[in-house]
Amino acid sequence: MTLSIDLSDEELEKILLGDRGRDLLMEKVFNQILQAEMTDHLGADRYERSQDRSGHRNGSYERQLTTRVGQLTLEVPRCKDGSFSTKLFQRYQRSEKALVLALMEMVVQGVSTRRVKKITTELCGREFAKSTVSRLTKRLDEQVKAWDERPLEGEYPFLVLDAMHVKVRRQGGVRSTAVLLAVGISEEGQREILGLRVAPGETEEAWKSFLEQLSERGLTGVEHVTSDRDRGLKEAIRRQLPGVIWTPCHAHLRRNVLDDTPDKWRESMKDLMDEVLQASSQPEAWRIFEEILEGERPKMVTVANGEGQTEEINAYRKLREEAAPALATLKETLEDATAVLSLPGKYRRRLRTTNMIERLIEEVRRRENVIRIFPNMDSAWRLIGAVLAEKHEEWSTGRKYLDMAEFQDWKKQARRPEPEPDESTERQPAMAT
Repeated sequence: MTLSIDLSDEELEKILLGDRGRDLLMEKVFNQILQAEMTDHLGADRYERSQDRSGHRNGSYERQLTTRVGQLTLEVPRCKDGSFSTKLFQRYQRSEKALVLALMEMVVQGVSTRRVKKITTELCGREFAKSTVSRLTKRLDEQVKAWDERPLEGEYPFLVLDAMHVKVRRQGGVRSTAVLLAVGISEEGQREILGLRVAPGETEEAWKSFLEQLSERGLTGVEHVTSDRDRGLKEAIRRQLPGVIWTPCHAHLRRNVLDDTPDKWRESMKDLMDEVLQASSQPEAWRIFEEILEGERPKMVTVANGEGQTEEINAYRKLREEAAPALATLKETLEDATAVLSLPGKYRRRLRTTNMIERLIEEVRRRENVIRIFPNMDSAWRLIGAVLAEKHEEWSTGRKYLDMAEFQDWKKQARRPEPEPDESTERQPAMAT
């Protein structure tokens, strides 16, 4: 669908100088999107003669769309056979409704400011009652619940887990509340947001319950999990997904190691981690790390001494002397951090971090920042779930995230039974030393 927004001089003047500038621009854009959708549906533009035409227009009807910039009046086109249906309202309004409902709930529960009440009145176009909020909430909850509880079909070889924290009014105060998130990559290579769980805290029990729920909905075939190094989450993965390859997020690990490294040696520590974590294999990563610890792999750098002159020193030796705690953290985590190296090379870059979910959280924050403090946990689940459901539709119907052909070959090779030991070799006496 190709879209070109046409504005007359009069319309442009209203948008730039009028009080409803943003509203008018949004109405113009959305109305032209609707007309473009109809053109695609019919296979022909207005008055166009075409052999590909599948129907004819039949006027339009008005429909209100509530957005954060105000209430828009849109002209929805109709076709004679009634077969045209736009997806614009369904996809756009789900998260917008959740945002408005959260604000409305704040007013109904008496925890809002005058500013919030003014915003909700402007967004809804009128005053509202508690019964209105309840009715709209029930309708939206059904949509979000249907998405959040849908059966998971097929296998999801790759799983990424992370959490965000939001502020919610509960137990007589404003408390930090965890929102657990799961993204899977299907055997077809599509990204899918599998679900969310709002919990009082990011505990082992909360993660265990969330993973159990995903399993009950059909989560199977997991080969590799990426998450942060939270001990509760790691233990929940071990219990609920036994035998999977687990990689702690390299971005989180790097930050933790650098936090324990003196400022003057951080660049050298970054180089060290690049060498180790981007090795060709896990044994190679350990070999490089041990060579660095034992002084067999120097890194010479030029630094200024106290006499205004420069000299060459071994930066890795300085790290061993002045950043021992940072190296200890890296060594403690190295076995798990390099587990991703067992996968084919083309999958490692995207599966070594939780950046995928970090970017998803940024999408949620844009809406959550308007609320700042949710009136209750249900409100948080509703708004975040609505945003995630829309993003899921975009991901699952878009282009593939990964080509899984090489993974399928790796999987067959990894599951091939090991050859039986040669009995004649076993019976040979060991060589004397």
